[in-house]
Amino acid sequence: MNNLDQYSENGKKKNQGDRKRIRSGTADEPLNLADFIWLDGELVPYEQAKVHFLSPTLHYGLGVFEGIRCYATERGPAVFRMKEHLQRFLNSIRVLGVEDLTYDMDSLRDAVCRVIFANNLTECYVRTMLYFEGPLGLNLDVYRPAVGIAVWEWDAYLGREALENGARMMVSSVSRMHPNAGMTKAKFSGQYVNSILAKTIATRAGFDEAIMLDQEGFVNGCTGENLLLVINEVIYTPPRAVIMEGVTRDTILTLARDSGYTIVEEPVSREQLYFADEVFVCGTAAEVVGVREIDYRPVGEGRIGPVTRDLQQQFSKVVRGRSSHYVDWLDYMVMEPLF
Repeated sequence: MNNLDQYSENGKKKNQGDRKRIRSGTADEPLNLADFIWLDGELVPYEQAKVHFLSPTLHYGLGVFEGIRCYATERGPAVFRMKEHLQRFLNSIRVLGVEDLTYDMDSLRDAVCRVIFANNLTECYVRTMLYFEGPLGLNLDVYRPAVGIAVWEWDAYLGREALENGARMMVSSVSRMHPNAGMTKAKFSGQYVNSILAKTIATRAGFDEAIMLDQEGFVNGCTGENLLLVINEVIYTPPRAVIMEGVTRDTILTLARDSGYTIVEEPVSREQLYFADEVFVCGTAAEVVGVREIDYRPVGEGRIGPVTRDLQQQFSKVVRGRSSHYVDWLDYMVMEPLF
């Protein structure tokens, strides 16, 4: 039976019931998972999207992933900066050393649009992942690379309270890995064990997120977000060479420059976090979130500051097509029927 037989002629799912729900890891409502996942060229039902237990990805954490968001706009669903996200996905695969990937930018873009369209979603998070099939062993060249794409409704990653009033964070005792130990500018799946260790300690201690230092003791970012701080209305950010360069970070820096803010890229010490006027983080999942407290010390006046709020509001307008600028960042969903 064709998996798309469940769709009517206009592409909408027939008799759509309640979506699958799992916990999001925050205080928010559970995630609403979509009904279909794109798995290596085919749309399959959620329950059938499986990879074998004897997979190099499961045993060794060998994989590459990317997070993207699709937003509801007046013109319909639009994927935000899809080209940049997919390029980073392909760049990470290149860094890993995969030589025989069968997908390129155009085929991946088509697959992202198809899985969103098939699940009848107007706003969602998109997760692309490269995984591997084949015998166990530490040799990339004996594995077969495959790609999966899932979508789900995901609201406030750090929680609604953090989004509206600012997050509480702690500086983690877990350091970011040395760049030469794992090529940390690529989004390799297994490297996020490092982030999970730091995040788990922070949440068990009652915080929303962990701030991670690099091998030299300077601020690197958070477990899944880039970090920026504001001192005397100047925005400071760790230099590009030592961080994961987020697409959302690039978006915020572009908005900030175009709004007249001064931006300085330089090493950031832990002490600077404590006396900064504002601290905020950004990422595809988290979007733009202010920080109200670090290590039990209030940031500024203990609430989201004016620069953060300004950029947060600008970002919201841009991604939802309510700004006349940056229109090239929105990839509107225009799809032919899937059959």
